[in-house]
Amino acid sequence: MSLLKTIDTAPAFAPRESGPLPERLISGTPAFRTWSQDVARGEMIHTGLWEATPGETRSIKGESFEFCHILSGIVELTPEGGEAVVYKAGDSFVMKPGFVGVWKTIETVRKIYVIVR
Repeated sequence: MSLLKTIDTAPAFAPRESGPLPERLISGTPAFRTWSQDVARGEMIHTGLWEATPGETRSIKGESFEFCHILSGIVELTPEGGEAVVYKAGDSFVMKPGFVGVWKTIETVRKIYVIVR
């Protein structure tokens, strides 16, 4: 087992397709595609590629820590009680445990993610 993992930004395998939980949907009909590429330390660390079409949902991290690097598209994140922040291709950010806010996909977004639970 290699301890080096390259994240494939154009995977050849089919993604898992899903959508937001009904109670988290704010507007639109966003569709999600996830290409899970690595799981480590049991189920504690997940890495892969994620894509969402335009729409607006509530984002609730709970105890998870998530690092995101935007490959394409535009999103606007508004923390509860905070100011909106726009992220686009080339930007990176972290949503820390306890984050609650609104995730608005303005243009279909594709990101690399690392989630630590």
